Amino acid sequence: MTEDTLVTEDTPTRRAERILAQVRAIPPGAVAGYGEVARRAGLPGRARLVATILSANTDPSLPWHRVLRSDGRIAFPEGSPGWHEQLQRLHAEGVRVEAGRVRGQSAAADLDSRLWGPHG
Repeated sequence: MTEDTLVTEDTPTRRAERILAQVRAIPPGAVAGYGEVARRAGLPGRARLVATILSANTDPSLPWHRVLRSDGRIAFPEGSPGWHEQLQRLHAEGVRVEAGRVRGQSAAADLDSRLWGPHG
């Protein structure tokens, strides 16, 4: 194995790093779906992997609360401690949430469009 092979090898650690980097790239006040995060990390169709990685997160600075189901809903069971924490964090960033669902923006929207506008 060459040094280049080691750098580009797709390992579970590298996949997790790519996912976490995409979560960190979601700006305050914006959201993205699990599937969109996976796609942006180069892992289309791996929304469950994103959920698994986030559930194991121990970094308190990671903006995990900006990641929602593709329909804009908070993924935690309604009324649970995680649901309340995510709701509180989203409200603190000015995100409108009604009945556990983000209103006024699509959670599955393309992150490039969120950052750079529709004609990015």
